[in-house]
Amino acid sequence: MRFSFFNVARQALAQNQGWPEQWRNPEPKSSYDAIIVGAGGHGLATAYYLAKEHGLTKIAVLEKGWLGGGNTGRNTTILRSNYLWEESAALYEHALKLWEGLSQELNYNVMYSPRGVMMLAHNTHDVQVGKRHVHANRLAGVDNEWLTPEEAKAFCPVLNIARDIRYPILGAALQRRGGTARHDAVAWGYARAASARGVDIIQNCEVTAIRRDASGAVSGVDTTRGAIATKRIGVAAAGHSSVVMAMAGLRMPLESYPLQALVSEPVKPMMPCVVMSNTIHAYMSQSDKGEMVIGAGTDAYISYSQTGGLHIANHTLEAICELFPAVRRLRMLRNWGGIVDVTPDRSPIIGLTPVPGLFVNCGWGTGGFKATPGSGHVFAHAVARGEPHPLAAPFTLDRFRTGRLIDEAAAAAVAH
Repeated sequence: MRFSFFNVARQALAQNQGWPEQWRNPEPKSSYDAIIVGAGGHGLATAYYLAKEHGLTKIAVLEKGWLGGGNTGRNTTILRSNYLWEESAALYEHALKLWEGLSQELNYNVMYSPRGVMMLAHNTHDVQVGKRHVHANRLAGVDNEWLTPEEAKAFCPVLNIARDIRYPILGAALQRRGGTARHDAVAWGYARAASARGVDIIQNCEVTAIRRDASGAVSGVDTTRGAIATKRIGVAAAGHSSVVMAMAGLRMPLESYPLQALVSEPVKPMMPCVVMSNTIHAYMSQSDKGEMVIGAGTDAYISYSQTGGLHIANHTLEAICELFPAVRRLRMLRNWGGIVDVTPDRSPIIGLTPVPGLFVNCGWGTGGFKATPGSGHVFAHAVARGEPHPLAAPFTLDRFRTGRLIDEAAAAAVAH
């Protein structure tokens, strides 16, 4: 059933008792044309575009837990495309353009809000790097602009631009088309749309082994719900990507770190945009419920923990309270962590692997959510055609052998 004003009104008159399940909950089949490992935003988007644009009819998405229960449900929902290098800016811009029409595409409100993303500069180095990003983005056709401290204050009135604070603001880069979207709605929207096209979304089905035939190509997977045959496997398992890929004998250039976030009690609207600072490892926006959504930098140590060190959150809150004095008396409701997979050059790995039939989409670090639709779109191309999408071609695993790296450590806006 499509969402429309007519259907919403009709269901309201019927006490909302007639809504169908949003996606099917099937039993796994014995074989599929393609299997996607990971039912987060990237995996579900990949399955949707495989079915919609590439004509595959038998696709399964396998998830060891519940749909959207990993990083998709644990991030801070920020969207932007103002990365430094042309390869990155093109990929994230592709994603941002898909975000702009995603609710209509999926017939599901993903709550996309282009409220603007502002990145602060606190010292001379920050100013030089920020202006370099602005100029590079403009040359690549991506919108970005430089603001004085006074202009930044006008755009975000709660920002403290006093000169005598520990982290004085010397300027800011602003992408007005950046913003936020609802993380779980994105997963639900893609799941609903993929399921409607025949994709089997199988939860509580952990992959325990990747099978390979005599030629070395993949032939299927073993799971906690039985063996499943397939000739194509796409891995989109975020922080656990290296664990899954090791099942096929591949060692990935990845490190997994906890990344923490927290939210305050809800208050009336006061934060009109997203504000980020790489220097102090903190960023903040306000949710539609009124909560202040605050993100920190990655923890210092490799871990699969979803908690993280308390001192990281404390450091972040100290900086937030100085930049935004109006929030100093807010109480924190909850905090959590996700597991981010980080590559040596802080850019993702998308596409083919040395194992025939095995494809990987990983290494997004702290930038995975904003890339969701674009990532799924280009990854589906690789899985279906056996060759990288032109936008994803620079992000091959082979670049770590050739040295053609895409260093986005500074543009990530969160310390890695």
